[in-house]
Amino acid sequence: MPETVRRPRVGLISLGCPKNLVDSEIMLGELARRGYDVVQDLDHADTVVVNTCAFIEEAQQESIDTILEVVGRKGQGVEKVLVAGCMVNRFGDQLAREIPEIDGFVGLDQLRDVGQVVQLGGGPPLPAPSHAVFDHTAPRLLTTRGFAYLKVAEGCNNPCTFCAIPVWRGQFRSRTLDSLVAEAQQLEQAGIVELNLIAQDTTRYGEDLGMRRHGLVRLVEALLAKTSIPWIRFLYAYPTTLDEDLLRLMGSEPRFCSYLDMPLQHSHGDVLTAMRRGGDARRYLRLLERARELAPDVFLRSTFIVGFPGETEEHFQDLLAFLREARFDHLGGFAYSPEEGTPGAGLPGRVPRHVARRRLRQLLEAQRPIALANRRRLVGRRLPVLVEGGCEESEHLLQGRHFGMAPEIDGRLLINDGAAPAGTLVEVEITEAYADDLVGHIVGPEGTAGVEIGLAATV
Repeated sequence: MPETVRRPRVGLISLGCPKNLVDSEIMLGELARRGYDVVQDLDHADTVVVNTCAFIEEAQQESIDTILEVVGRKGQGVEKVLVAGCMVNRFGDQLAREIPEIDGFVGLDQLRDVGQVVQLGGGPPLPAPSHAVFDHTAPRLLTTRGFAYLKVAEGCNNPCTFCAIPVWRGQFRSRTLDSLVAEAQQLEQAGIVELNLIAQDTTRYGEDLGMRRHGLVRLVEALLAKTSIPWIRFLYAYPTTLDEDLLRLMGSEPRFCSYLDMPLQHSHGDVLTAMRRGGDARRYLRLLERARELAPDVFLRSTFIVGFPGETEEHFQDLLAFLREARFDHLGGFAYSPEEGTPGAGLPGRVPRHVARRRLRQLLEAQRPIALANRRRLVGRRLPVLVEGGCEESEHLLQGRHFGMAPEIDGRLLINDGAAPAGTLVEVEITEAYADDLVGHIVGPEGTAGVEIGLAATV
């Protein structure tokens, strides 16, 4: 009898943003479809794929460090190392020269060719922007439980001077509405109860399909009508393309999460002009006020860059004052790093690295009392919560998120009384609040399989 040829055992490391995670899930789905043995534990993998991020300097360094760590395991169980994703499209030729132990490269347009690369290896494609759009027909192996990301578009047309994403992700291109509804229905059948719509500029969805500025509203309305998914949210709003009808829909439709993640990047008009974003603190405060008017329960998140070329101490103090007035529920920040190929890299007035990092620490520290005050207002409220599973620090705690917390970025809600399987929606009464986390106990729903009401709720 002919000897059976064993397919390689393939493991994958996904770095970077949720958009990258969707790409990773497509590669895993393609590998599984082709009969490869996909493993979660890298100690059991003889082929490892590293899906890289090239967004900022720290992300690039994390990608390189991860590649070096994995190639260091070659000959100790690992036989092949493949590199995929953004760094391949942007720096693939440099990676091939500087880390010759890499056996193959998977560009952004080659996700479905990953099985062939596992077999044959090969060099990187020429540096170039992506142009493909993967739709609902691409196989996908989910790596999340209870929630999933739905990538509605690829690329970006915004001219931000600090960002190189269009260099490798290409121009903005939307998926069709029918394709997105079809994939959402597939995800619902797979047990997903939270759907997160993502793109580089999600609020621009459908603009290139002739929907003008109402594309995202039309998409959300179609998903609400054609699925029963309990939670639908979108991530990454651009302030100049945000459609107020989205906010009205949030305020009237319980299944459309009242959550707005709008990376504003700065508050001072001079810095925003240098970033080619426009706007200023006054306009942004009006926009946030309007969001709270139309969706009173809305939770707000933003992200800011400090240390951009030309940012003075006065500009930074303007940002801190804006932060205190805006009172975001969640906030992220970056110290600016010049990216090759972007206009920002050539701007005068470079801010020293130590100053940028000091400002980042001040920014995040200024947010903590604001976040704590906002969370304290939730104590005593009963909120729907998606259970994510056990807490890493204690086997006696579960953790989850309420609708105003997006996956992986907005902290945790720790459940210290009651039980429910991961991926289940429960009702939780908030009992304690901290700057990063909340604590509560399960109070419902009664009679749901696997859900145990907390003892405190029955007293």
